[in-house]
Amino acid sequence: MSVVIKSESELDVMRQAGRINAEVRALLRAAVRPGVSGLDLDRLAREAIAERDAEPTFIGYAPGGRPPYPGAICFSVNEQLVHGIPTEYKLREGDIVSIDLGVTYRGYVSDAAFTAAVGDVSEEACALMRVTEEALELGIDAARIGNHIGDLSYAIGRHAGSYGIIAEYGGHGVGRRMHEEPHIPNKGRPGTGHKLKTGMVLALEPMFAIGHPATMEEADRWTVRMRDRSLSAHFEETVAITEAGPEVLTRIQ
Repeated sequence: MSVVIKSESELDVMRQAGRINAEVRALLRAAVRPGVSGLDLDRLAREAIAERDAEPTFIGYAPGGRPPYPGAICFSVNEQLVHGIPTEYKLREGDIVSIDLGVTYRGYVSDAAFTAAVGDVSEEACALMRVTEEALELGIDAARIGNHIGDLSYAIGRHAGSYGIIAEYGGHGVGRRMHEEPHIPNKGRPGTGHKLKTGMVLALEPMFAIGHPATMEEADRWTVRMRDRSLSAHFEETVAITEAGPEVLTRIQ
């Protein structure tokens, strides 16, 4: 199961990890423009994290026999869904780019992502990003004591409409490690799965695509793209379950 935060001081550390993540993501979002490369953004993230006395969580991560992940960010463009490795590819007008960031501070992890337009993008790309981000907000609102994981999944998935919901990937618990139980699918049935309780910390991350939801892994064994090469979007926040309701840790309060 996800780590359960048992004290206010422990939650404060996770709040700080989340705040650092939010600050660095704001810098990254502001830097997204035509001509900027994945390596440029990765360098920006590394420097900003170090300045805040934290560590980039993703570097060296190697689950399931994969090669160690080389970047501080995941840099996924257009049909690339998640886990894209930062490269010399320079963003172009009309692209959309998903940037995922993990930050470790004093042993605790925050995990969050956004998809951004590069210059002027198509109406269909704007609509995809808007609906995916709205689904995240609905999932966050359902992250309340007494609800179940299935309630979060249902809130996210029902908002997808005609978009493809990627089944292989979803949210997860987060705390001392980046990926903890429970897995949080992006569609589900209300009242099913683990019951939410005070102190649980979850990363919610809807992923939708314009086309068919089937994905494939590229030769680098990290980058996941849509099999039909349709556009995809990904938004994520780290959320604590509290007596007062969901607290989004990866936003600047």
